[in-house]
Amino acid sequence: MNKPETNSQYHVFGIGNALVDIEVEVTAEELERYGVEKGVMTLIDAERQEELLKHLHGTQHSRACGGSAANTMIGLAQLGGKSYYTCKVASDETGDFYYADLRRNGVDSCLAASGRPAGVTGKCLVMVTPDADRTMNTFLGITSDIGPEDIVLDALKASEYVYVEGYLVSAPTSFAAAKECLRLAREHDVKTAVSFSDPAMARYFGQNLAELVAEPVDLLFCNDEEARVFTGAADLDSACEAMRRHARRFAVTCGPKGARLFDGERMLEVAPHVVKAIDTNGAGDLFAAAFLAALCQGLDFGKAGQLASLSSARLVTQFGPRMNRDNLATVREFQKELLQGELG
Repeated sequence: MNKPETNSQYHVFGIGNALVDIEVEVTAEELERYGVEKGVMTLIDAERQEELLKHLHGTQHSRACGGSAANTMIGLAQLGGKSYYTCKVASDETGDFYYADLRRNGVDSCLAASGRPAGVTGKCLVMVTPDADRTMNTFLGITSDIGPEDIVLDALKASEYVYVEGYLVSAPTSFAAAKECLRLAREHDVKTAVSFSDPAMARYFGQNLAELVAEPVDLLFCNDEEARVFTGAADLDSACEAMRRHARRFAVTCGPKGARLFDGERMLEVAPHVVKAIDTNGAGDLFAAAFLAALCQGLDFGKAGQLASLSSARLVTQFGPRMNRDNLATVREFQKELLQGELG
C-alpha cells in the first residue's frame, strides 16, 4: 500500500467562490427564449438573476452551499477526508445558510458565526435540461472580493494539498488570491492542485489560466473540452501531450467515455460506468474530491481514478451536487474494498 506522505491536519485546503446553488429544471427552449447560453457558466448581475428566477417555472430543488471548490471540499469530507475551505460570504441570511451548511457537511472554514462583512452573498442559478446538462448563471456578490488577504496561512501550511478552482481567474482580486495560494503552497512544500472548472474559463480567461499553471502544478483536473480549448489542440491525444507542460500529473474526465489520467510516467484509461444521467451539476467537482480522497488515503493513481469515476457516475443519477444516502453508501463500500485490497 502507498502510505499517505504526511500526517497533516488537513488533506486539502481549498479556495473558491462561495455561492448558494439554486437548482431549477428547465427546457432547452426556455434557455433559448431567455437568451441563456447553454452548458456553460455565465456571470450576471443580481437583477438578471432575479428576472430569470421569476420566469423559470420548472421544478426547483433544495438550495445548497456550493461553488466548485466547496463541492469538492464537501465531497472529500463525505469520503473520509479532512478539508478546509477559504471563501467569502456576507452577514446576510444567505451567508448564514452557507456557513451552517458548510459546517453541517464537516468542512472547516475561515467563516465565523459572526463578524462576516456586510454585503450580498453570491448565488448560482443552476438550470438543468432534460439531457442532464447544467447551465449556470452566477451572481458573485461579495465573493468577487475574495483576495490574498483572505488566505488562512496556518491552515494552508497544515494541509497536504492546496486546491484552486478555475473560476477564480475571472476576477482580478480572486485571480490574485489563486496565484498567491499556489505560491504559498510551493513555499511551504504543500502539493498544488488546480481545476479548470468550466469550458468558459478556458475560452474567455485562457491567458489567466495559463499564468496560473505557468509553473507546473502537481495535479490538474479538467474535462476533455476544457483540455482542448485551453491547449488549442484538435483532439484529446494532442491536448494531453500539451498538458504535460502545465502539470506533473493530471486527470481528464470524458463524460460517458470515462477518464484519462497521466500519473507522471504513463497514460491510464479509466472505464466509465453506464448510468442514466439526469443532472451533471457537480460531477467534475466530485470527481476531483474522490480522486484527492483516494490519493490522501494511500491509493495509487489508477485506483483513485476508479473511485472518482464511480463517484461522479452515481452523482449524475440524482439532482443536486451532493451524493444522496444510497449513492454515498455505494461509493463508500467500493472505497472500502479498494482500501482493503491494498492492505491485502
